Parts: sequence; C-alpha cells; structure tokens
Amino acid sequence: MLRRILPSAVLALIVLALAPGAQARTQKPPLHGAHWVAITGKPLAATAGARVFERGGNAIDAACAMLAATSTMWDTLSWGGETQALIFNPHTGKVIGVNALGVAPTGATAAFFRDKGMTYPPDVGPLAAVTPGTPGGLMMMLAEYGTLSLADVLAPAIELADGYPIEAETANRIESVKAQLKQWPDSRRVMLPHAGSAREAPEPGEMFRQPDLAATLRKLVAAERAALAAGKDRKAAILAAYDRFYRGDIAAEIVAGTRAVGGLFTRDDLANWRVRFEEPVHVDYRGIDVYKLTTWVQGPAMLQALNILENFDLKGMGYNSARYIHTLYQAMSLAFADRDFYYGDPYFPPEEPVAGLLSKDYARARAQLIRPDRNDPDIRPGDPYPFQGAVNPFKSSLAKWHTVPSATISAPPTAARLEALEREFTRGTTSVIAADQAGWVVSVTPSGGWLPAVIAGRTGIGLSQRMQSFVLDADENPFNVVAPGKRPRATLTPTLALKDGKPLMAFAVQGGDTQDQNLLQFFLDMVEFDMTVQEATEAANINSYQMRASFGGHESQPGRVLLATSIPPWVREQLKRMGYTMQFEERTSGPINAVWFDAAHGTMWGGSSNHGEDYGIAW
Repeated sequence: MLRRILPSAVLALIVLALAPGAQARTQKPPLHGAHWVAITGKPLAATAGARVFERGGNAIDAACAMLAATSTMWDTLSWGGETQALIFNPHTGKVIGVNALGVAPTGATAAFFRDKGMTYPPDVGPLAAVTPGTPGGLMMMLAEYGTLSLADVLAPAIELADGYPIEAETANRIESVKAQLKQWPDSRRVMLPHAGSAREAPEPGEMFRQPDLAATLRKLVAAERAALAAGKDRKAAILAAYDRFYRGDIAAEIVAGTRAVGGLFTRDDLANWRVRFEEPVHVDYRGIDVYKLTTWVQGPAMLQALNILENFDLKGMGYNSARYIHTLYQAMSLAFADRDFYYGDPYFPPEEPVAGLLSKDYARARAQLIRPDRNDPDIRPGDPYPFQGAVNPFKSSLAKWHTVPSATISAPPTAARLEALEREFTRGTTSVIAADQAGWVVSVTPSGGWLPAVIAGRTGIGLSQRMQSFVLDADENPFNVVAPGKRPRATLTPTLALKDGKPLMAFAVQGGDTQDQNLLQFFLDMVEFDMTVQEATEAANINSYQMRASFGGHESQPGRVLLATSIPPWVREQLKRMGYTMQFEERTSGPINAVWFDAAHGTMWGGSSNHGEDYGIAW
C-alpha cells in the first residue's frame, strides 16, 4: 500500500535514509593512521604487516609480509597460487601493475582435456594447477620496491609455518574437504594430523605445524644470505632466492611432487616463467582516475561498467532503490559479457581490443541497450572494434554467443545446484592493502592454492587451481583458450584511484566473479553517496549471477541477484516485476578492504568490512 501512495522521490529519500552512509555508526570502527596502514584477510597476517612496518619497512615490505603470512595460513590461498598487485610509486607518480599469475604447463592443450572427456579444465587436483606465481611476485616486488631483506619480510611467515593457533574457519574447512585431501599423499600428511580419528583435521586453536613449508621458506632465506655473503647487493640477493625457487632444488621437488600425482609441470615450465611489471589500464570517472590491471584479469570490466554508469544520474536514483539496482545490474551484465568473450592473456595472440572496450563512445552505445523496465536475460558481448578503427575478426563466434552457454542449458537447477553455483561465483581469496606516510600504496589480490589443494612433494607448497578459468572452445572466448605457457583470465582485481595525480583510495576484495561487482559499488558508495570508507566497506551490495562463472562449469543464471535482507519490501516487489529472481543474505559487502587518503588532514583512513575475518592495523 505504501508503494501506491508515496511518490518515487519520497521513496528514494527513504531508501537513502536506510543507507549505511546515513548512519552515525558502523559495526567496525574505521582505522586512522598518520604513518602507515596494514589490512588483510586474517588478524595474525595484519599483525605481520604491522611488525614489518615497526621494523622500518615501507608499504611494499609490509604488503609482502602480509602476503607471505596469508599464504602460510591458507587464507583461501597458498604459496603455489598467484599474485596480482597495483603499486603507486610516490617518486615517479606512476601506478605499476604486477603480473605474477602462473601459466598452463607443458601439454595443457584443449585437445588434452577434451580427450579426457572434459568440457573445461578441472577445478581441483594436479591438472587444475598453473605454475606457482606468488613466491616470484613477492620476491620481485620486494626486490624492486621494498627496503628490507627477504629474511625480514618472511620472518613472521616462518614463525607461522613452525606453528600457529589455527582459526576455526580454516580448521573446519580442512575437515570438510578431507576426503579430497586424502587423494594426494602430501596433502593428507600435512593437513590431517589426526588421521584415523573421528576428526582428522586440526582443532580450532590447535598449533598447526607445517615443517616442510618452514624448511622451504628457510631455503629462500639461506639463498639470500649466501648471496649477501658473496658480496651481492640486496636486490641480487633476493633474486638468488628467486632462482632457487624457480630453477633450483625447490623447483625440482615441486615438479617431482606434482608429476608423482599426475600433474604436467616440467622444470622448464618453472624456469621460463617470469613476473611482469606492466602499465595498468585506467578510466576517468567524474574526475577520478581508476586503475586496474589489464585483460589477464577481469579488472577492466569494472572500468567498462563505470563508463556505462557515467551516463546515468545514479545519485538521483537513490542508494539501492529499484532503479539503481536495476541500472547497476544491467551495466554489469553488459561489461561482464564483454569480459566473457574478449578478455585473455595479452602476451598471447589474438590481441584484445582494449582501446575499444574502454572507449567512452563504446560505453555510450552500450548504455543505450539498457531497458529501463526489465532485465535482459541474454545480454551479449558488443563489438568494440569499430571504436578503435578496426574490424572484428570474430563476428561468426559472436553471432553464436548467448549469455547461457548451450552446453549448460537444461532443466531448472535444483537448490543444491544453486548453492554450488553461488560457491563457484564467490570462490574466496584474500586481499592485502598497505600504505605509508612516504606515499607508497599497494593493493594486492592474491589467490590460488585454496583448500582442497595438492601439496607438491616435500615443499609444503599448495598448488593453484586456476586452470579451470580457461575455455576449450574458441567460439566461447577466442582470447582465453588454454595453451602451454599461457595465463588463464583470472578474477583477481586490485584497484587504485587517483585524484589530481595523487592517491585517493586503494581497495580490493575476495570473492571470484563478485569482486568487481563489490568494488564497483564500494567506489560508487564513496563517490556518489558520500559514505566514509568504513561505511562503504560494510554497505549492502548486490551480486549478479548473470555473467558466466569463471569456475567449475562456467554457468550463468540470468536475472538471479543477491540482495541484503535490509532491502525494503517495495524495492523487492519492483525488482520482481522487472524479472529478477532474488536471494537474500544479511551481509553482502564482500569483504572489502580499503584505504582512503584524507588530503585535507594528511592522514589515512582504513576500512575493513564486517563480512568476514579481515582485519587491519594502523599507526
């Protein structure tokens, strides 16, 4: 009845009043720092960053320490996973991209997986693994932009590997996947210390010990020390540790341990892999420059969505009104359809049409496709080539493309399948945010090697599962077909925003295909709806399931949307009429971690969502 008697402007005011930005309090307090801020996925890992800052390290040193700690703590990643980062260098005023994503091993071809009866590469096991990227990414970032030694930065992680009181989330996750862990001898040996008991995983609070991993990390420190003793400088000494990991005895054990359980890694696969420092892509949104890594991750999709949304009066719609949610959903669907067809490894042909995809004119053309009254369940990729003065070479594949892959069209999914699909869309990871008073800023979204992971021999290194993000059919995505030496298009997506050439905010989040959805809304919450950084990390977001999942069976569920339980009944009713299928959760914020730079006072505000175990420390 309320909907019928209140005009839309009044409804918008009511919805705005419900926004976290209108509240005087948040569930977690904001962080305030004059000297540094360190935020990541676990309290102990944030402490590792704080310890390194207290040793005199800069934001790169602290970020590397947090990355090492979260990898050791299995914070939905391990040491054999992948690292993606954006770094602001205050000396040059430039943003640097760090590409430490592993590659498909020798023999990993589309024909190989098809011969095994697979539609996509597997999501678990040795054939799901790309080469380890996180160790190389950490060491190269530290060597190029840090100040401390590898020994200093790895010290907290080595202590954790020697034994730490494992938290309930990880301990219970190990127990829930123990049947899969038992398939791989080294995973069983490390992860199930109570084998044969009713509960075989560690108990919450029990000291969880990883002696193999501790030995591997000490080998890296030993390589660094030997190089320093031989007269090498700091950078060369760190690179000596890098060589030991990718070309020495550690590499030999990773390869032997992986091949022993059916994997494809060769010594050359590890030796030939390289970390790449890149120029990121960016767009201007209402005077703010937003930076993302390019098409080997999904980050440009957020930039495309911002370009589309710039054509609408979002603030006038009202925070989380039906019109706002609908417009967000449609813009994201348009951007992610392009992601699903055009994104892939830029170091392999064909060349992605990045200039066209990020063109403002292309965004205006895409924005005109949004129906104001109803969801379009079959939004398809556009044609960005004319917007960069070229002809699309993939028109025949584009003509066959539909939101729902033909291979997955079947009867309506069961409740169990919907639950599984949600897990595929929101596959976890962690995030690392660090900033210091000298102006260094780091945003990292590492992942891979989550449970259940194959541990490679006696290294303690849990391997990635990123192979599943490749496709086997070029008609599905001609840029992302699996090939040896190629990077799969990943979901991992750190973000930096600059205003007038200076850092404005750094933010990142876990959650697979939902990452750039949540980060988009975090950014809009601050820029359009004037929320503080902590309010924006806790604010109610929406998640779409209409894009193709990057995991498992690459399914999509057009019109399905996750909403916060705080969304009022009249908004729900309007969305239902627009063709949306709704599900609800109390917290839908990510969890997002972020730093906002208070230029007026020369201080830093940190935000860490109330969604999970993420935590921050500032000084």
